Formats: sequence, C-alpha cells, structure tokens
Amino acid sequence: GGYACLAGLAFTPDLYKCGVDIVGPSNIKTLLDSIPSYWGPMRNDLLRKIGNVDDNDEFNRSISPLFHVDAITAPLLIGQGANDPRVKQAEADQIAFSMRDKGIPVEYVLYPDEGHGFARPNNRIDFNGRAETFLAKHLGGRAEAFVKPEGTTAVFPLEN
Repeated sequence: GGYACLAGLAFTPDLYKCGVDIVGPSNIKTLLDSIPSYWGPMRNDLLRKIGNVDDNDEFNRSISPLFHVDAITAPLLIGQGANDPRVKQAEADQIAFSMRDKGIPVEYVLYPDEGHGFARPNNRIDFNGRAETFLAKHLGGRAEAFVKPEGTTAVFPLEN
C-alpha cells in the first residue's frame, strides 16, 4: 500500500515514473509512537516484524522514506484521511511538506471526514478521479475529464 509506494520512490527511484500513496506511513517510528496504548500488543508485534525502531534511530532512518526524500525524483500524489486511527495525518503531512520544501513534485489531498481509506462515495470518486488524471499526466494515456463530485470534502494542505 502506501508505505510500498513511498519506499519504492525513496529507495529505488529509477524504477518509477510517479506514485500514488494512500494513507502511507513515512516515518516508522512516528507511526508506531502514534499507536494508542490499548493497541499495545499489536505495536509489540509490529516491532518484532519490522525491527526495533524504538532503540535504534539509525535503523528507523534507514527504513523510513521521510529520511530519503532527497532521493525521490518522481511526482507523488498523496491521499489521506484526517481521522485515520492507524496512519495519522502527520505521516502524510511530514513527507508532503518535506517534498514541497525541496521542490519535488507532490500533490496532497486530505479528506477531513475520512479515516483509513475513503469510505464516503463522493470522496472515493473524487480521489479516484484525481488519481486517474495524475496517472495520465505522468504515465501518458487517456483520462476522463475530472469533475469534482458534489459533496466531496477534499482539502489541499500544501496550498495554505
């Protein structure tokens, strides 16, 4: 999913012309630190699977796309729900603003009334249309003209 997109762009940038990240963690340590205490067993399981990012900052930096933004050359489209309980908005914010500040092409769409993914049909249609337009622009090919669906709540944090 989202992490695979970010990792691909950051760690193997020559393989990709562009990327679409939906709720992707950009910093594994901040992702795990945001897990609520009542999810403690899940957090411990993730640490066993991923590696100990709590005690090894160098390891975290080596696996977190945020710390390899300079290697990203392909344009990125990010979609994020503001109420995501698993991958917090901060994960999208930190990579989007870092890329923008370094002049790397990035589009960031935030849905204030969504969580982990896009459950509301108008928001799902909105993001899929934006992704279709983005992919056609960067990969070539056709795309239906984008028309913003009525009722979508899309906002654009990079435009503020």
